[in-house]
Amino acid sequence: MVSYGEASIEKISIHKIGNKAESESCKFSEEPIGIEDELLIQLLKQYFLNSFEKTFETFKFSHSSGNLDLNEMYHFSKTIFENIDVFHDKSVQIGKHLYEVSNHPKIKSGELYIVFFKQLQLEGLLHDAIGIFKSESKEPYLKIITNPKQIDVDYEKEAINIKKLDKGCIIFNDNIESGFKIKVVDQTNRNTDTVYWLDEFLQVGIINDNYNQTSSTLGIYKDFISNGMEGEFQVSKTDKIDLLNRSIKYFKDKEEFNMDEFTTEVLDNTKATELFKTFKNQYEQDYDTEIPDSFLISSTAVKKQARIFKSVLKLDKNFHVYIHGNNELIEKGTEENGRKFYKLYYETES
Repeated sequence: MVSYGEASIEKISIHKIGNKAESESCKFSEEPIGIEDELLIQLLKQYFLNSFEKTFETFKFSHSSGNLDLNEMYHFSKTIFENIDVFHDKSVQIGKHLYEVSNHPKIKSGELYIVFFKQLQLEGLLHDAIGIFKSESKEPYLKIITNPKQIDVDYEKEAINIKKLDKGCIIFNDNIESGFKIKVVDQTNRNTDTVYWLDEFLQVGIINDNYNQTSSTLGIYKDFISNGMEGEFQVSKTDKIDLLNRSIKYFKDKEEFNMDEFTTEVLDNTKATELFKTFKNQYEQDYDTEIPDSFLISSTAVKKQARIFKSVLKLDKNFHVYIHGNNELIEKGTEENGRKFYKLYYETES
């Protein structure tokens, strides 16, 4: 996680980047801006960095050829870290690179901020870092003006909400030879231009750490229970909920994941185990990633995934039954007249 309590903004350059697909132009500043107002500095830090406090996935630069130096953003970042004097010149090149990949008609023009931070914290350690942020969304804001005789009201037609960062990334001066450590935020047009921000502009891939291994394994298992078993097994809705609950319990109770132990305790079926391993291998091939059969479990990833593991049995629009434990205490049946029912067994009522 990212923490910025000790961070300072050393340099900041701002450029206006249009949409190349729409033949919009760019405007590049001639030099970095100077900011002395402490309140404005704090507001900028809040705008740039607040969204990163709850990001967990860590990325790194990559390139399809395997040669990191062919990744433009890796080259620009490495050059800035080696010589801060080239910061503004490289910020212009970063802006031009962003413009070149802005080829989707739904990509909005906006302001691009290139920021050099000192003492920005990642995973408990302080680093120099380069922040790249883009503001696209504008909102009207009211302004109250106090005069000697009365209070007036005015507005800004296109202002920026400092609580809503549209796009951003932070490149930490760490793990250099492997592509740095990078945090990414993308909160606009996720279905249409995520490829442009992540894959074309930044060209990054997720670092295969404990968080990602935990999150991916739970995600694969959830998809397997929801979709991968149906061709081979007759699995009821309550059985699926039970299998999902058992997987979350395993990850919450254990400190380390072990594939054989997991499949024995959770699936408890040889055929289902082999099918799940095949399902996982196919995922690794499709996404060109490798998830080891044993790794330390990230409790943060478990908490995040647990929120989307549904334990709710929805019956028409009348009932929602929350199932958290033993599915042997619930029975399903059909009456002679065709009406379906569930029977629940319990000891105490609250």
